Amino acid sequence: MSLPMFSTAFFQRSCLASKQGNHIHQLNSKRGNGSHSSRVSMAASSRDGSNGRIPHVLTVAGSDSGAGAGIQADLKTCAALGVYCSTVITAVTAQNTVGVQGVNIVPEEFVAEQLKSVLSDMQVDVVKTGMLPSIGTVKVLLQCIKEYPVHALVVDPVMVSTSGDVLAGSSILPVFREELLPMADLATPNIKEASILLGGMVLKTVADMRHAAKSIYDMGPRNVLVKGGDLPDSVDAVDVFFDGENLYELSSRRINTRNTHGTGCTLASSIAAELAKGLPMLSAVKISKRFVETALDYGKDMCIGCGTQGPFDHLLKLKNTFQRLGIHRVLSPADLFLYAVTDSGMNQKWGHSINDAVRAAVEGGATIVQLREKNMEARDFLEAAKQCIPLCRSYGVPLLINDRVDIALACDADGVHVGQSDIPASVVRSLLGPEKIIGVSCKTPEQASQAWIDGADYIGCGGVFPTNTKANNQFIGLDGLKAVCLESKLPVVAIGGINMSNASSVMEIDAPNLAGVAVVSALFDNACVLSATQKLHAALKAAVSRT
Repeated sequence: MSLPMFSTAFFQRSCLASKQGNHIHQLNSKRGNGSHSSRVSMAASSRDGSNGRIPHVLTVAGSDSGAGAGIQADLKTCAALGVYCSTVITAVTAQNTVGVQGVNIVPEEFVAEQLKSVLSDMQVDVVKTGMLPSIGTVKVLLQCIKEYPVHALVVDPVMVSTSGDVLAGSSILPVFREELLPMADLATPNIKEASILLGGMVLKTVADMRHAAKSIYDMGPRNVLVKGGDLPDSVDAVDVFFDGENLYELSSRRINTRNTHGTGCTLASSIAAELAKGLPMLSAVKISKRFVETALDYGKDMCIGCGTQGPFDHLLKLKNTFQRLGIHRVLSPADLFLYAVTDSGMNQKWGHSINDAVRAAVEGGATIVQLREKNMEARDFLEAAKQCIPLCRSYGVPLLINDRVDIALACDADGVHVGQSDIPASVVRSLLGPEKIIGVSCKTPEQASQAWIDGADYIGCGGVFPTNTKANNQFIGLDGLKAVCLESKLPVVAIGGINMSNASSVMEIDAPNLAGVAVVSALFDNACVLSATQKLHAALKAAVSRT
């Protein structure tokens, strides 16, 4: 079956007819254009929804009739993550859970027409590519991106399907290596695709993946993620990320399921979605890896088709009764600036209800709230949390639960904070899913490193000073705080004995990833919580302005 012919008017309108050289892609070189995270962060200010816009990903890929991979996977992933997704179809495939039965390539001229239609009108933030079946398709894509710049380009070099079918021939390799990858902000090959890009290099170990990531980086992309889901004899699913300076091994559980069709497409489109929201590259990769792991686990027993490669459930979030579409947010370091931790004893002392105390704190400038109610019965704790969640969300302030994962799940809190003796963060992540916020208490650099490995979003470090709010608390001082900050790859919030008299000294320790302070009595052991919060917030702002 052949696709229909197109009119001559189409050819006159296509990107191929546009003059070359008038525009350049914003990210056309990994050297000299500044960091990706700063560009995305600046772009995010125009995508926060305040002007009616939502983040927008354009996927340029093939259609999968079985709907597990390709365009269909990208659409479902972006929908699940709250991002708008437009499409340019490069090929129409006939495939199912058994394999690929046929491929019909869309003429490159019509690919160009689709690209120009979307890019000229719809304010695309990130372009994500999948199946690019011909040299001409790659060239019209690159020309259109030069004409209509976007904030990021994520290249998933789809060459071989999950079932082993070849989707792009060897003739396309030179244009991939010499033209497409140098334009990419992120390349996401699996081990088979990495091997093809590197001329047949055999990848059997994580060490091989590390070498491959560096070699592919030398071809021009700003960042490389080599996906190791198919790595032989690997207990965990290990991916290797390289940003030109640091190598990261990102591990997750290997889910025992046949439903793995489309995992690569889903991971790449999830990363594109998170970048469109304004996240830094590494954070987008980590969150997306969690999303794929959670989706695989959620749909591991789903049965669709008779083949060996079933699709998995991208829309788990929309089916989970504890999720409410559109109310969750990714943690920003700014959220940790003034971290309020509740205490029922102090509220009782001053005659405050927990709801009134939390309201006063967020009105006074608290940027995040943790409900820490050690002495409450579970039912009372749950009811208190249910009262505080809509209040905090009305102010755009995340609300976390201390220790109690069950309470967090039952009330759909924004996340959980756990200590070293609580449930490990890796287990909490598997229970809460990819988008909930997880904080971990750490006193040492070693604990901080482990928290990052386990999937935490931030670290609570302390006690910095002696405190009466926690029994047998060993304080680490400002030097201990700085040591943890220097080791941590995550934002850090200082806690323990911090008040108006010493908060400034904490914020002035010269640690770039120190995001803020967490306080209990400095806010809640006061007759007027509102006034106490306002004063501390002002003191913190003044300290930051001096650094």
